[in-house]
Amino acid sequence: MLSRPTLEHSVRRALGRSRGVALVGPRQAGKSTLAQRFVSRDSPNYFDLEYPLHAQRLAQPVQVLERLQGLVVIDEVQRQPELFPLLRVLMDRSDAPGQYLLLGSASPSLARQAGESLLGRVETVEVGGFDLQEVTGAAGGWQDEVADGLWLRGGFPRSYLAGNDADSFAWRQGAIAMHVNSDLPQFGLDVAAPAMLRFWTMLAHYHGQIWSAADPARSLAVSQPTIRRYLDILTQTMMVRQLQPWHENLGKRQVKAPKIYFRDTGLLHALMGVESMAQLLTHPRAGASWEGFALEQVLRLAKPDQAWFWATHQGAELDLLMFKGTQRVGVEFKRADAPRLTPSMRIAMDDLKLDVLYVVHPGLHRFALADGIEAVPLWSMLGG
Repeated sequence: MLSRPTLEHSVRRALGRSRGVALVGPRQAGKSTLAQRFVSRDSPNYFDLEYPLHAQRLAQPVQVLERLQGLVVIDEVQRQPELFPLLRVLMDRSDAPGQYLLLGSASPSLARQAGESLLGRVETVEVGGFDLQEVTGAAGGWQDEVADGLWLRGGFPRSYLAGNDADSFAWRQGAIAMHVNSDLPQFGLDVAAPAMLRFWTMLAHYHGQIWSAADPARSLAVSQPTIRRYLDILTQTMMVRQLQPWHENLGKRQVKAPKIYFRDTGLLHALMGVESMAQLLTHPRAGASWEGFALEQVLRLAKPDQAWFWATHQGAELDLLMFKGTQRVGVEFKRADAPRLTPSMRIAMDDLKLDVLYVVHPGLHRFALADGIEAVPLWSMLGG
């Protein structure tokens, strides 16, 4: 397992100011491994509620949790929702000795309880798969094959660290089936697993594009509101990112529908049937795949206050608009070693009053394209 110092630091900082911290993210993203950096799984303070012996130890939660001192880890906490009112009471008591690290897969129960019972008491830290900073740090610096491996396989630890591409591909296919058959029914989806898998496969063709529910609704013979609900649930489970459009008062017709991105390109490639780098590089959707991969990495590294995209019906667009403090930062993604300045970039720079516009590309060199517009290799983003 790769070390994740930045994520670990975020958790330590949150624990330094909060009685409770929730680690949320998709299954198999590495939450349990991260928690065990703080509390050993063999410790009496560690409870994995998917493990029957651990769950049994919490059969009388008041008697157990009231006495524990130090940091207490409760993994898959959403499996026992009756714990949340007790945790609220313990966090509010100044004489209660414990501090709590709560782990949960993205689920309606955890989201609801964190937003109701533990509102204002728990700080949330999102745990996704590996990112470029983590894999290049483990490799001792930037290497193209390391970055390409992350792009192809995605960041889920078991997929990225698999012994070969075939094993990685098989793991991702199994993860998709598990998500469709076991996780999504928790959201009350009354839809057969094959139909949901078909929708998810359709969604792969929208990666990097503006969303429209009309075609998927016709194909699955359901209403557009139903299709939008499917999409919202995949967004809640952190499988999909809906990047919302930004609007300026420009006197121009601007796009109002979100753009759709798979948050993990490994899952995207599994749904596309892409198993190897050779297949990926010759696939007609390789450019869109790389754009989504680079966008996700930039968001994780830059940590903006807000993120949007922008487009007009006249053809001007900006892949990513980030607000950080008082700064407006634009980002374009171009899968070309030497990207060129386009009229759309100039329009976005002027209409959105950007402080800077970065054109992120997979090449080696950083160079100016125009005043305030700079071509930046993806690897250089690791330096901030």
